[in-house]
Amino acid sequence: MIELRKITQDEFSAFSEYFIDDYSKEISENYGHSIAQACELAEQSLQESFPNGVDNSTHDLLCIVLVINVVPTVVGYLWHKVDLSKKSTFIYDFYIDEKYRGKGIGKQAIIKLESQLLSQGISEIQLRVAFHNKRAFKLYKEVGFAITGYNMSKLISN
Repeated sequence: MIELRKITQDEFSAFSEYFIDDYSKEISENYGHSIAQACELAEQSLQESFPNGVDNSTHDLLCIVLVINVVPTVVGYLWHKVDLSKKSTFIYDFYIDEKYRGKGIGKQAIIKLESQLLSQGISEIQLRVAFHNKRAFKLYKEVGFAITGYNMSKLISN
């Protein structure tokens, strides 16, 4: 059984380190930027969403916690932002540590998030999944997400 709880300011640095590394690789792979430029863009994205760390942010950054031998252990993160006017939330990042993947934790986290959101009157979850991330795509399909479009990009030059 997992728990979703708000990340603490102390835990935010570990998330930041993971996120910048992971997202910069995705930016570089998907958009052809250098790793250095992609790292800058990833850092900028994080700073825009969490200018004061986790304090006073309009975004929700959650730790996915699994109790292992009676010790609560952070095994992943779930970052989303609720839009009350649309009764929806958008998942910006969803991560399960590699050694805990394939154990149903991702499914449990989505189900737990759905339960929390329903109690707040939220009726829709949206997200974007990278084209190459087949594992995430499979998970989202298994828990009932439908494809609503495709993001596309083309680099142009002279």
